[in-house]
Amino acid sequence: MPQTVLLAEDDRAIRHALERALTLEGYEVTAVADGVEALAQAHRTPPDILLLDVMMPGIDGLQVCRVLRAEGDRTPILMLTALVETADRIAGLDAGADDYVVKPFDVEEVFARLRALLRRTSPVPAGSAGAGPAGDSGREAQSSDRQVEAAGIRMDLQARRAWRGPRELELTRTEFELLELLVRNAGIVLDHSTIYDRIWGYDFGPGSKNLAVYVGYLRRKLDEPGAAQLIHTVRGVGYVLRED
Repeated sequence: MPQTVLLAEDDRAIRHALERALTLEGYEVTAVADGVEALAQAHRTPPDILLLDVMMPGIDGLQVCRVLRAEGDRTPILMLTALVETADRIAGLDAGADDYVVKPFDVEEVFARLRALLRRTSPVPAGSAGAGPAGDSGREAQSSDRQVEAAGIRMDLQARRAWRGPRELELTRTEFELLELLVRNAGIVLDHSTIYDRIWGYDFGPGSKNLAVYVGYLRRKLDEPGAAQLIHTVRGVGYVLRED
């Protein structure tokens, strides 16, 4: 069975071009022109993934995101945006989006991000999800098939829940998987390429700010006044989770 994509884009030329490209790629596509239609279609026939333009008349992509997440719908959402400021991208993540592509985009990048999101929602063998190169019990992280724990972070992998100390963290799918990768490899510096490959399945190159945006947003949710910062930047290399 082909995987289904609900595409919402008000620009007719972009909508038709993406619909054609996605269909040729093997997806079953339903294309709509605004957020009202997107919500109606998502309720009528839930897709495997949503591809939403941010700026649409009436109900925009961010509002569609918020409504679906408020209803408990965890279908992966990839946003299309012409807004390039970090604050704008964070607004999309805060609304519940899992990833974003900035216009103008290469359609191959859209395909790569769709594949990565769909892989992360596919069933995997127990205990194999998100395993890092240093997931053994001799490392700083303590792990099992269900839970991983390091530096005061505890994660229930099956329930998709995470805590720093007693405080539960409200994380998007991508944030959860990024944190899991860091926790499993606590104390080890992970380079940008490794993180991109593990989380997105594709290295978007040195010019991409995608990882930095997600790390910054995850820090905002993790950090507490007076407590140690947990995610550290190693300039020119990548990131490491440790409690200094």
